[in-house]
Amino acid sequence: MLVNIEVVEKERLAQEATLSGVWYIGFPRQSIRGRRNMSEQFQKAFPVSWDQLHRDAKALAWRLTSDGPWRSIVAVTRGGLVPAAIVARELEVRLIDTICVSSYDHQDQGDLEVLKSVSDSGKGEGTLIVDDLVDTGRTARIVRELLPRAHFATVYAKPEGRPMVDTFITEVSQDTWIFFPWDTELRFVEPIAKMPAEKGRRSTP
Repeated sequence: MLVNIEVVEKERLAQEATLSGVWYIGFPRQSIRGRRNMSEQFQKAFPVSWDQLHRDAKALAWRLTSDGPWRSIVAVTRGGLVPAAIVARELEVRLIDTICVSSYDHQDQGDLEVLKSVSDSGKGEGTLIVDDLVDTGRTARIVRELLPRAHFATVYAKPEGRPMVDTFITEVSQDTWIFFPWDTELRFVEPIAKMPAEKGRRSTP
C-alpha cells in the first residue's frame, strides 16, 4: 500500500502549523503554541484545509477505481461524510448509506456506541466504506464486524489503525492530532516579533 506523503513531511508541516493563524473550535482562542489543554497523547497538530481534504479525497477515489465497480458507499459519520461525498461523485456511485458511531469527545476517545447501523444481506459485498481517518482502529473494527466483506478506505491513517483499512492516502504519526476543516476557523494572530516570550497569551478576536 503506497503512501503519497511521508510521515516525516507531515510532522514538519505540523511543526510549521504551530506558527500559523489557525484557530480551533471548541478550545480557548489561542494559538497551538499556547494551548495547554491538548491531551498529552497528542504532541503534534496537523491542520487540514478544505482544499487539501478535497485533493486527498479525490486521490483516494483515483486509487479506488481499480478495485471497483462499487455497488454502494457507506460513510462512517461524522468524519466520513465529506470524503464519502467526494469519492461518490468521482466514482459515480449513487447509493449512499451511513453508519453512525460515536467515540470522540474532542480529543478524548471514549466508549464506542453504534447509533445507526446498516442492513446488508451481502455483508458488504461490493460496498465501499469511507471514513476520514483511522486512528486506533477501534471504530474500524466495529464497522468491519458489521460489513466484513466491504472494502474499507480512509483518507488518513495512523500506525495503530492502519491494518484495519484496505486503502488510504496519507499516513500520520500516532501522536499527531488532525484538525479537519470543519473543526477550524481563521483568526488574526500577531507577528512573531510582537509575541510575548511566555506562551499561552490569548489573541484579540
